[in-house]
Amino acid sequence: MTAAKRKGRRITSRDDRVVDAAVLLISLIAVVVVLYPLIFVLSASVSDPTQVVAGKVTFLPKGFTLEGYQRILEYQPIWRGYLNTICYTLLKTAVSLLATLCAAYSLSRKDMRGRGFFTFYFMMTMFLSAGLIPTYLMMQAYGMLNTIWPLILLGCVSMHNLVVVRTYYTSSIPYELSEAAFIDGCSDIKLFVRIILPLSKPVIAVIALYAAVAEWNAYFTPMIYLTDSKLYPLQVHLRNILIMGQMQDFLGADPEELAYMVRLQQLRESMKYGLIVLSSLPLLIVYPFLQRFFVKGVMMGSIKG
Repeated sequence: MTAAKRKGRRITSRDDRVVDAAVLLISLIAVVVVLYPLIFVLSASVSDPTQVVAGKVTFLPKGFTLEGYQRILEYQPIWRGYLNTICYTLLKTAVSLLATLCAAYSLSRKDMRGRGFFTFYFMMTMFLSAGLIPTYLMMQAYGMLNTIWPLILLGCVSMHNLVVVRTYYTSSIPYELSEAAFIDGCSDIKLFVRIILPLSKPVIAVIALYAAVAEWNAYFTPMIYLTDSKLYPLQVHLRNILIMGQMQDFLGADPEELAYMVRLQQLRESMKYGLIVLSSLPLLIVYPFLQRFFVKGVMMGSIKG
């Protein structure tokens, strides 16, 4: 091999090639494990419901039909739930960002009195919890049952997110920058709004994505604190459709009614997969725009946290 060829090609040993092959094989297996459920759900959502119920859909669609999506479009409570989920997610993300960023900035300041005490106080929430029943009684005492406030306020601050943001502030933003701003007559609020926040775009994107994904997929909290179906988010409607499909009673039905009930259960199966696709689509659309910030923010919190 000439020197020119060696210059443009990395010389690898046999052990290196074995390691590269093993890494490639593991990566391919991971890709298949991650992609197959997504492909199956998408294929099942556009397949004939009878084929789906019979278990004949394994990879590609069979008996292509959009009847399941048509039923979803005709089912008005789902679209109300979709709108509720969007509103809850936006509001919960905004409240979570406001509380987390402000608390993390305060705990990152070296001149804050009692910083160690408040850090310990926040840290205890990772190990101790009041539990479901005391929390429910507290929401009842405050008159927040069957309102959106338990969905917004409960869990709006995560200690994990707080540590990530505080670590980002202390490791990525020099304290001398704050001192220079104070010398120029900048107040704490102006420093935070005009200097700290513009420099915190990567970690803001990370916390926003964490909060949005958690709220978008939440169903247990709304199921506990909401009784009005008009306030249900999308995930609760999806759960109800799953339960209706499992609890269908075929006993005592005449042939025509039995055929209708079987067909209805098959349509619910298609609606189930269609709802999974529609509920996951917004996050899949948003994530690529936040990916470049997401990687930087996560690595900053994990390496120096």
